Amino acid sequence: MAKVLFHIDLNAFFASAEEIRHPEYKGKPIAIGSLSSRGVLSTANYIAREYGVHSAMPVFMAKEKCPELIIIPGDYPYYRSLSNAFFNYLRRYSDKLEPVSIDECFLDVSEEIKKYKRPLDMAVQIQQGLKEETGLTCSIGVAPNRFLAKMASDMRKPNGITVIRKSEIPNKLWPLTIDKMIGIGKKSVPLLEKNGIHLIKDIADPENENKIMRLLGKNGYSLIQKARGLSSAKLNFSTSHKSVSLSKTYPVDLFTEEEVLMRARELAQELSLRMKRKHQKGRLISLVLRDTEFHNQMRSITLKQDTNDFALIYETIQALVEENFEEVGYRHIGISVGSLKNESAIIEQPTIFEKPINTTQDILIQLNKAMPGHVFMSASDLLKRKEKGVDRSDEPK
Repeated sequence: MAKVLFHIDLNAFFASAEEIRHPEYKGKPIAIGSLSSRGVLSTANYIAREYGVHSAMPVFMAKEKCPELIIIPGDYPYYRSLSNAFFNYLRRYSDKLEPVSIDECFLDVSEEIKKYKRPLDMAVQIQQGLKEETGLTCSIGVAPNRFLAKMASDMRKPNGITVIRKSEIPNKLWPLTIDKMIGIGKKSVPLLEKNGIHLIKDIADPENENKIMRLLGKNGYSLIQKARGLSSAKLNFSTSHKSVSLSKTYPVDLFTEEEVLMRARELAQELSLRMKRKHQKGRLISLVLRDTEFHNQMRSITLKQDTNDFALIYETIQALVEENFEEVGYRHIGISVGSLKNESAIIEQPTIFEKPINTTQDILIQLNKAMPGHVFMSASDLLKRKEKGVDRSDEPK
């Protein structure tokens, strides 16, 4: 049976969070951001968006478009607490949950959805229960893989539910313009349009394959596969919620892959040291990139072994950066290691390249290396020496 993935996206999260604790703001245009006229907005509710107000817009411009706009300074500890409530609520339905950012996630419900008479009943129940318990609304995309689920959740906002089956790709996905396709950077859109690629259908067309790969390089092949409905359905998640993280917002935006990797390397080094001091290891490595328009991109890889080794953590982060980097400018980088365990609780499994030190002879060799002279030997070795008539008068008693 094919996977059933939900992509669940909170609607105008920060603004909705403020409406929950300030009911007087409901029905009014509000935005979250700096109160300074020189600041920028991080998000706006849907009423404000009707005036043309959007994230990353300068405050003075937003006020020009909507003089009645209410601007609220961000309260990020409060938003994180609501985000935790959101994820905890969803884990009642499935523990196969992968957070993508503070306000969105993937949920694998392949098995759980079989309990429902009509599959969409589960999505409706999630929406209604979330609203009742937290006051938050969400849009849900339902599909057999990550890309299609994410595209589906974006199609009906706010508070929509959209399904994309593979058989529906030609009708629901291909007619969309390429600027609607997740994964295409802003600089790539005009480049593709200039070369006759206007619709997602054009990206999926085999006749354009060589042209797209020539224009976009390694990212081109991934986009072609996604446009044809061939995307990964694997989620990275942990049933352990413990994690350690480190992040930094930079005063100057990072526009090159080299800059991002350099900063990520610094974070990985500090995070590794922190884990070693606390005798912690983990195997779920995650990267968060926040661009200049405050969009968060979160990607994860689950390792086959627990680690706190800097080289391995950075190597994993490097792979995530190289796979997902776009020249959009990043203002914030975060890395984390999840599924944490204390070192004392981890049983290390030797690889085929390592000789396990667990025999009597191995232990004796290690002990003798630490002591001057041949101090320790097994009882069997003593018997062999006796049989051979070896003089043991100089051996320690």
